[in-house]
Amino acid sequence: MPSKLTQRIREAQAAGRKALIPYLPAGFPGLEEFWTAVADLDRAGADIIEIGVPFSDPVADGPTVEQAALESLERGVTLKWILEELEKRAGQFHAGIVLMGYLNPFLQYGMEAFAQDAARAGVNGVIIPDLPHEEAADIRATLAARGLDLIPLVGLNTSPARLALYADGATGFAYFVSVLGVTGERATLPQAVGAKLAEAKNTFAIPLALGFGIKTPDQLAALGEGPDAVVFGSALITHLRAGGTPAQFLAAWR
Repeated sequence: MPSKLTQRIREAQAAGRKALIPYLPAGFPGLEEFWTAVADLDRAGADIIEIGVPFSDPVADGPTVEQAALESLERGVTLKWILEELEKRAGQFHAGIVLMGYLNPFLQYGMEAFAQDAARAGVNGVIIPDLPHEEAADIRATLAARGLDLIPLVGLNTSPARLALYADGATGFAYFVSVLGVTGERATLPQAVGAKLAEAKNTFAIPLALGFGIKTPDQLAALGEGPDAVVFGSALITHLRAGGTPAQFLAAWR
């Protein structure tokens, strides 16, 4: 049986559109406001919602995401808080729920305990950007035992051999990083993205989501068939800081 994450993306494809995956750091723009935003994103048609686990050394994050995450840390947001608050809301969201964070907080929590608590809280998958594939087997197995997907990240510099390595046994969806750099809005995407994205789609049996630098639907026009799903974080954070609503943001993509 496919995971909820795969199902949500396939449902969007069946409806003739790309799946929408908004990202927000937990606790942004405020502790209560964050959960209101998550509920609003869910009602507005998000297929999967990525919740960022704030960390003090976010090496893959650009300035927009990093600043939002640091503000959340100052509010006292922890992985424990995220899971406790999610458990209160378990079963309330149509969208799949993914936690995206660096390895250290998960290790500090304890992977067995995390997998158990995350499953109880309604989490469907985890993205760990700084977890090398060669060190992921035990963590993948621990998560899988609780029905959680470990989402692989690939990109422009991923060789065909490593694409096949990541694709072997992968579940949920694969995250294609569109740039060689940190997160953040960009006016255009590298020209090489289209061809490499097509190569990755031919390698993975699960859906492929495109993230990093995504700002508007127009950016996808040059990518041919393009990805199965689109991830946006910095653009959404900027939109909310300017007083916009989640529904207004998602409306441009539907």
